[in-house]
Amino acid sequence: MHTAEYVLLVYAIVITVASFLNFIRLDYWWIRIWDFPHLQLTLLAAIGLVCWFVINHTLTGYYTIVPVGLLATLCYQGWLIYPFTPFHRKQVVRVANRTGNDESADNTIRLLVANVLMDNSRMDHVRHLVDKHKPDVLLLLETNQKWQDALAPIAASYPHQVLHPLENTYGMLLYSRLPIRYHEVRFLIQDDIPSVYAQLELPSSQIINFYGVHPMPPSPTEHYRSTERDAELLLVGKEARKRGGATIVAGDLNDVAWSHTTRLFQRVSGLLDPRIGRGLYNTFHAWYFFLRWPLDHVFVSTHFQLQKILRLPNGGSDHFPMFIALTYVSEPERVVEEVPQPEKDDLEEAHEKIAEAKEN
Repeated sequence: MHTAEYVLLVYAIVITVASFLNFIRLDYWWIRIWDFPHLQLTLLAAIGLVCWFVINHTLTGYYTIVPVGLLATLCYQGWLIYPFTPFHRKQVVRVANRTGNDESADNTIRLLVANVLMDNSRMDHVRHLVDKHKPDVLLLLETNQKWQDALAPIAASYPHQVLHPLENTYGMLLYSRLPIRYHEVRFLIQDDIPSVYAQLELPSSQIINFYGVHPMPPSPTEHYRSTERDAELLLVGKEARKRGGATIVAGDLNDVAWSHTTRLFQRVSGLLDPRIGRGLYNTFHAWYFFLRWPLDHVFVSTHFQLQKILRLPNGGSDHFPMFIALTYVSEPERVVEEVPQPEKDDLEEAHEKIAEAKEN
């Protein structure tokens, strides 16, 4: 085997192993981190196949691993990414055109979610986005007291607020034009990682259950495992299904849209992903175009149809903000072909994950 062929063999093995490592159901960060770069692995697998054709496209001996492994990788990655392409059926349908319809306006919620990066000094950019897009609800993550003070000028436009700034990069600021009939700042799993639950009232008097979340990610600098992150998402998912009614879960989930945990969260909660059938809307990392994946999410119940979804400019943060406009629709108007449902041992897995996180 020539040097080039040997290098390509090693390259193919590394890419293939990295692509399927997430099948190992262990929560250590060095395994879970491979849930993230599936787009990058897809590109690397395609490059490897091109090199195989150029160098020596034979099917003999150990070298067979190259095309077989890389093709298997491309098929698997394609299966993961396909739901977020325009070729897939949309999970949340677009609202019918109702220009001038007061009922539709009274049932619409415009939400802007942004991880601002606590050390970012571009507070003016967030204020500009608020002025431009005029969200009804603004959820800001990674906010400390400095951010709260800098955003004081917008407070008059958002009389309803849930403010919990922190200096540990997990502070939350929730601003709402819609009345907040009830709210809690909760620490579901970790004592220093808050989440927000609020009941928002639309102009039509419809109540929306709103969850703002930002669990800790598995990484060498944050947490050695993903158990706590997964448990928080699953706790919210179980509660959302049990509570029922119009529901929105939003925030930086520190997990990607195609991961096992996020798909499990959808099945446990019964919530829909507006990106499915539309696009990935990669929100992280804003500074490096070659290292991006969908990390910031908005999940909705079957009560909503989509008006608009946008990824906005980042303005100094390592995350792009997300903007989404949703309309609540009455029962006869809902068009949802398939609601995510628990499969096999999903509920048992969720229960075990939550119990394990609470034990530690």
